[in-house]
Amino acid sequence: MTMSDPIADMLTRIRNANIRKHDTVDIPSSKMKLAIADILLKEGYIKKYDIVEDGSFKTIRIELKYGKDKNEKIISGLKRISKPGLRVYANKDEMPKVLGGLGVAIVSTNQGVITDKTARELGVGGEVLAFVW
Repeated sequence: MTMSDPIADMLTRIRNANIRKHDTVDIPSSKMKLAIADILLKEGYIKKYDIVEDGSFKTIRIELKYGKDKNEKIISGLKRISKPGLRVYANKDEMPKVLGGLGVAIVSTNQGVITDKTARELGVGGEVLAFVW
């Protein structure tokens, strides 16, 4: 069975692993998911990620980040914004801010997959993929 929204699947896997306090989570790999994992790493929401090859399949193994103990979560929430049934676009003037700047919006632009802050600096708009806070 084919998956209609692989990015939502990735965010759901991360959300579920975070709720269950797992150390790692495995996600089927794609270029878009690698770009999203890279943003999560740069913004400090995850410890690290690796590409694991299992035969002919590549998976992304994400190591989740917690506070002093596992009860203190770094990722409070993940939300998919633009969906296959309803795409959400924002131009450079109406780029969304997540929780007044405390969170990050992940945006797909012609400059690549970047954060809302970087999109404002570059003066570009694009498809708003997800919010992370």
